[in-house]
Amino acid sequence: MSETSTNKIDGSWRKSSFSNPSGNCVEVAEATNNLVAVRNSRDPEGGTLFYTRPEIDAFVRGAKAGEFDDLTS
Repeated sequence: MSETSTNKIDGSWRKSSFSNPSGNCVEVAEATNNLVAVRNSRDPEGGTLFYTRPEIDAFVRGAKAGEFDDLTS
């Protein structure tokens, strides 16, 4: 994960269609330096975390496999 100020958002912010109306979700966007940006949708002016594509890939694969299901309820 990278938090340097040299990374910039290079695409539109988007969130999952599974997000609820109260805004409890994260948003992602493509960023410079081949990174993916992640932020809290309820605080768009707050901090942004930047992850490498392999980091995002590992997380998405784990989520699809149910590895984080215990954190959702």
